[in-house]
Amino acid sequence: MSFRIEGYVIVSADGMLADAAHVMPDSLKFEGDKRFFEQSLDRAALIVHGRHSHETQPNSPKRKRLILTRKIRALTVDPELPNASLWNPAHASFAQACDFAGVSSGMVAIIGGPVVFDLFMDRYDTFWLSEAPQVRLPGGEGCFVGVPERTPHEVLESHGLTPGAVQMLDPADGVTVTPWRPARAST
Repeated sequence: MSFRIEGYVIVSADGMLADAAHVMPDSLKFEGDKRFFEQSLDRAALIVHGRHSHETQPNSPKRKRLILTRKIRALTVDPELPNASLWNPAHASFAQACDFAGVSSGMVAIIGGPVVFDLFMDRYDTFWLSEAPQVRLPGGEGCFVGVPERTPHEVLESHGLTPGAVQMLDPADGVTVTPWRPARAST
């Protein structure tokens, strides 16, 4: 198996990916970031996320995906989404889950939530951190395990990832995306 693991998240100024109700509010949705995210997922061989994370885009039903859940033991096809497999990492390895999903190479896009991001934290080839500096979500859900006690930058740095060149996605709102890569890859 040969995979390139990439993470994707957009966060508020206070490091949140969702509001207090665990929902991504409209205030955290921007056209430039949406285009970047959608184009990235169109390149993915496999999407990995938890039960509460999902992208709602025209190509979403066509994408192969692994949905993490604690409610099952054995790998199984999701009864609601034919291109999705349900995976409990406590009972099957990532390699086994990919094999079950019929994916053996390509880019794997990890799209959240925090526990899912954490599962791959030491395996990312690139983590794409989009930031919306004008949005605050007090009491929201942190993007990573350990946020808000630490910033998203501190969490990524603690796993040996370093930031690359910042790209502007939505100039009117100051929304940017930064690729974070392992220090060994940035040299």
